[in-house]
Amino acid sequence: MIELNTPQGNYPVSAILFDKDGTLLQFVSLWGSWGECFLDQFARKLEQRGLSFPEQHRASLLGTVHDAAGKITDYDRNGPLAMGTMSDLYAIASWQGYSLGLSWAEAVELVDSCRNAADAMLEQSRPVRPLPGLVPFLDACAAQGIPMAVVTADETAAAESHLRWLGIHQYFTAVIGTDQVERGKPFPDMALLACGRLGVSPAEAAVIGDTNGDMRMAKAAGTAVAIGIAGGITAGLAADTRADGTLLPDADCIVSSYAELGVRRMVR
Repeated sequence: MIELNTPQGNYPVSAILFDKDGTLLQFVSLWGSWGECFLDQFARKLEQRGLSFPEQHRASLLGTVHDAAGKITDYDRNGPLAMGTMSDLYAIASWQGYSLGLSWAEAVELVDSCRNAADAMLEQSRPVRPLPGLVPFLDACAAQGIPMAVVTADETAAAESHLRWLGIHQYFTAVIGTDQVERGKPFPDMALLACGRLGVSPAEAAVIGDTNGDMRMAKAAGTAVAIGIAGGITAGLAADTRADGTLLPDADCIVSSYAELGVRRMVR
């Protein structure tokens, strides 16, 4: 068994489960690009049908933060883009189209075309960057022989592509997307399936994530520890989060970067 070292204490674990977006890769680098393309396409296609996408809904539709030029600079860690499945996002956008006057069928078709355009843009540009300190931490875990898995609200095929774009797919024994389970986060299904694939008890696994959905999944599955990583949050907000746990109230501990985590083999 390995000891996972955190600023708040040390935990004996046999495996580590990672969320993907905002935990392995920088959330805005990928989903900011995707969201901007999706929203631009959505507004343009509505306009072609004589409809207007209300500007005040641009941020609230997916749970994103925009600058004056409309560029996505941050995201709501308790919002649909951060915590929802892709099906959730498409349903939300389809409802918006329906509420503006499209039939449900027309709204679904419009959203699907926006999705295809945003997905194609990602495939071409591959705008992914790892969180600072991630690769050295994965190297340290691999050196200790710790089995690792990814548990993500994204679909499995897309998640595996993103891990390959980052060059880190080889670290993970299992990649569990929301399409492999009946219930996504915050339910325990993905964590339980990942532990089964790794051959470990949930009570011996750590979960690392950036949303409270990750933390609640960990608690529901009975894992050893739920670690919140605030690396994508601005410095001031990260300090506030560590102080009172506002954004991650169910975390056992919160770190600002992987530099605060370490692993070592336990001496018997």
